[in-house]
Amino acid sequence: MVSTLPLQSAAGGIALLFGLLVLLVTLAMIVWTYSDAQNNSSHPAFLWAIVVFLAPLLGLVLYLLLGRDRV
Repeated sequence: MVSTLPLQSAAGGIALLFGLLVLLVTLAMIVWTYSDAQNNSSHPAFLWAIVVFLAPLLGLVLYLLLGRDRV
């Protein structure tokens, strides 16, 4: 009988790395949105950060389309 435990742990490790990558990208989007909104938006920066936290991709697109002041 062949054990599939090494395959399961390898898949778990890949899933863990992918999850950490998604977490880091999401945190980077939140931090970038907050710092950019402080400089380029008339709206409160923390509100845009909350929007990006709740809906990362949609929130970032909404900030880029609606949140930044036209220069």
